[in-house]
Amino acid sequence: MERRTIGATALEVGAIGLGCMPMSWAYTGSQQRGDRSSRTVHAALDQGSSLLDTADMYGPFTNELLVGRVLKERRADAFVSTKCGLLVGDQHLVANGRPGYIRRACDASLRRLQTDVIDLYQLHRPDPEVPVEETWGAMADLVRAGKVRALGVCAVGARASRRSGAPLHDGTIRQLQRVQQVFPVSAVEAELSVWSPEALASLLPWCEAHGVGFLAAMPLGNGFLTGTLKPGQGFEPDDVRARHPRFTADMMAANQPVVAGLRRIAERHAATPAQVALAWVLACGRQVVPVPGAKREQWVTQNAGAAGLRLTAEDLAEIAGLPAARGSWD
Repeated sequence: MERRTIGATALEVGAIGLGCMPMSWAYTGSQQRGDRSSRTVHAALDQGSSLLDTADMYGPFTNELLVGRVLKERRADAFVSTKCGLLVGDQHLVANGRPGYIRRACDASLRRLQTDVIDLYQLHRPDPEVPVEETWGAMADLVRAGKVRALGVCAVGARASRRSGAPLHDGTIRQLQRVQQVFPVSAVEAELSVWSPEALASLLPWCEAHGVGFLAAMPLGNGFLTGTLKPGQGFEPDDVRARHPRFTADMMAANQPVVAGLRRIAERHAATPAQVALAWVLACGRQVVPVPGAKREQWVTQNAGAAGLRLTAEDLAEIAGLPAARGSWD
């Protein structure tokens, strides 16, 4: 697989990563099986999808344990990204950016991942009660201690910005400007897909200007852009899509033209809509690495195939001309 570098420290990863969260948290709990998930992670590494994206809150903790069982056998094949700063409560999430907690969280993640070093340690969310510079300083100390190789930030407040009408990534850029004064940011993780291209307006250009890598979260639109989901099919109560504004039956029906457009392009390339959607993300910049979530071997194999798909100028123009995705916030 094509390799890409992210960040000023030139961290090298496969062009397509693997989002491990769906294996343990937030998506269709009845389909989460540890043995199958382990095979899926192995399959991703076999394909060259070296970036494994997890977090301590996924499960919580069980996703890191799953990834750790694979790393015990194949650490040299993997680039490990995990996150800190969020605690899972009863039906809610709580940010904790206190330096002491950050240090303890890192040590716990290292134990669960069965590794001596985390390649990319990301701040999941800033703590409103702790200056982000203090949190980032504690994370920088982990790099100096040799426990972490590089630091990243997850984009914040996207849905709230959509509702308020504020520029989508202004809050994240302000946070990046502050922490960059303390220690270099190597990567930003934020949503980027054919139906959520907002990062192209300001966040991705900021990353390009500052030599910061971009991890594209949800590049397949939470599964919608694969063309395998049907309007009104319903989701299990623990699936985040059961409450997502774009996954009501009406909105899924309204957004079918987006999938139809991807399918037309896919047919010309003997590819799948998912591969076209990932190839579009790859075409957004050389420092962009899509991180699609997957639970099954067949999907990681298919996703990896997108790294070899080159969209033409006509393909990209056709995607640009697709109707904007709609949701209940529109």
